[in-house]
Amino acid sequence: MIELRNTAQLGGNLFQRTRCSYFPGSLGDEATRWWKPMFDAISPSDLIDDLCPLGSPEVFGGNPSDTDLQRAAGGGRVVLNGSDNGTRIVDVFQQSPIRIMFPTSGGSAVEEAVLINIAGGIAGGDRLECGVTALANASIAVTSQAAEKVYRALSEPARISTKLKACGAAKLAWLPQETIVFNLARVRRETEIDLSSGSELLALEWLVLGRAAHGEEMVGGHITDSWRVKKDGRLIWADSFRATDKIFHHLRRKALLSNYKSIATLIYFGPRLDRRLEFLRDIAPSLKCYCTATSVGGLIIVRLAAKTASDLKLALRSFLQQFSRELGPGPFRVPKMWSC
Repeated sequence: MIELRNTAQLGGNLFQRTRCSYFPGSLGDEATRWWKPMFDAISPSDLIDDLCPLGSPEVFGGNPSDTDLQRAAGGGRVVLNGSDNGTRIVDVFQQSPIRIMFPTSGGSAVEEAVLINIAGGIAGGDRLECGVTALANASIAVTSQAAEKVYRALSEPARISTKLKACGAAKLAWLPQETIVFNLARVRRETEIDLSSGSELLALEWLVLGRAAHGEEMVGGHITDSWRVKKDGRLIWADSFRATDKIFHHLRRKALLSNYKSIATLIYFGPRLDRRLEFLRDIAPSLKCYCTATSVGGLIIVRLAAKTASDLKLALRSFLQQFSRELGPGPFRVPKMWSC
């Protein structure tokens, strides 16, 4: 099922109201005869109706809501399986504004999936859901085309749901690029992971608070970022980061985020946890950002924080480069899209 969505409400209404006409005859005088009346016929009241999402200027007064505007409700799901020729695609579903691409070179097997949000960002009231299922012996890295942007909301939060499942001896790496949260944005993100014994997973989510290029400070909004991880159907780890209007002006306290505006959570599930936890603690000082790692419920949990998104991305690249050498062949490496 494919839906088409205008990303900007004002532009969407204007395009929806456009009329197309055909005028027979020569293109000389006829070319100027049709566009003049088109502009002459527009009155100020007509223009207001076009600009207003509900056909009335009253929506801009009182208490406007994100539910009054055009919003996205879509997502994408992909199922992959291992084979003698490498990982193959079993099933793909995509609904606008989400697209899923599988870049390959020279007819090679599928190694990386790329999620694309063709809406250009996430607005208050949007509903997006993504799912990845790696069946036995599949090996796949999933990333995003670019940094995701969560725009300022009027009232409703955007809701983002991610569901990951690794079965049998599957190897799954969930490595999206950063999510930039604009000042006064509202977003609720839930990441649910279902693991089977014998599978291996590396999953990352990271937030950037405010647009650094604009010198933006987060002074309000709402962020809820939750994780739920199950192994063989049993919950083994749950975690939530939550910041609301009353919290943002306290985040600079040392007990909270200090001066860090870019934060990341990374989890690893797989064999030889003790050895790999020790390895991660050894490389942490080389990352040039705040980094700490621990083991909880059969998982390795890594927290990273930096003052800027660029510093955090450099640290994550270094982390993945070093950790991939420890893990050996598989999808646990720097995604190719991070270099595009």
